[in-house]
Amino acid sequence: MRSTRRTVPDGARGSRIDAVVAALLGEPRSRVQARLERGEVTVDGAPVRKSYRVRGGERIDVTHAPAVSASPPPAVPVRYEDADVAVIAKPAGLVVHAGAGVHDGTLVDALHAMGMPLAPADDRVRPGIVHRLDRGTSGLLVVAKSAAALRDLRAQFDDHSVGRRYWALVDGAPEHHRATVDVPIARHPRDRVRFHTARDGRTAITHYEVERSWGLACSVRVRLETGRTHQIRVHMAALGHPLCGDHVYGASTALGRALGLQRPALHAAYLRFAHPVSGAPVAVDEPLPDDLRTAVRRLDDGVGGEPTG
Repeated sequence: MRSTRRTVPDGARGSRIDAVVAALLGEPRSRVQARLERGEVTVDGAPVRKSYRVRGGERIDVTHAPAVSASPPPAVPVRYEDADVAVIAKPAGLVVHAGAGVHDGTLVDALHAMGMPLAPADDRVRPGIVHRLDRGTSGLLVVAKSAAALRDLRAQFDDHSVGRRYWALVDGAPEHHRATVDVPIARHPRDRVRFHTARDGRTAITHYEVERSWGLACSVRVRLETGRTHQIRVHMAALGHPLCGDHVYGASTALGRALGLQRPALHAAYLRFAHPVSGAPVAVDEPLPDDLRTAVRRLDDGVGGEPTG
């Protein structure tokens, strides 16, 4: 039986064991709590309850049931492709590449199963990966099929020359119809699953514009200058308007349920970059997926108040 060993970071001191293991493995807290109940998680060799508070520096061992042969993930839609790059429409719920707690069933696995060549990466688990979207985020993502394309595209993301526009549905309505949020972001010191705004964090710049309001919710167009983990989710929550369905950052559970949302209402709707070989502009739009269109339709039907624009 396979096992995973981790050491509790000193910065997690005082956090609950279920939150710590969820962050270390990249698993939902509910799954970790089930592991704790089955005795699959030990701290310094002893099983603990989910409410156990870590001290920092302890050894965590997690046992895993024998792997079951899984079918390859389904093919993902390709919106643009040539010999050097491909633009993928990632569905919500799909992890981009293997990492802590996720070993297969990723976007990379799906692309391999489709026979798409991907540029080799130094860490071997991220072939062709230029940038990422959260598991719960749907929409456009570019991958590199050659080493030269990978280098060039990563450089474009590093110098912020790539155009990215997101569509989001947020609780309530921001005070300003259009604004820029320029606030650094860092990992939360007590909950390693989350991020938060912090003076000593990494620079994060988000531009948003309200598209439409329904009273208790509104849709916004978001443009990123930087690409920090959870950036849009953190910045909108900091304004007091978390993404609908984003319970990690304080969204209304009742509204998310009424809209039928099973994930944060965030969609990468537009992507523009210079082709890494020809230099020609490549621009792709991606319409909203079914679950987000359903949420909009329910708002139109009166969930959350009357439409105001």
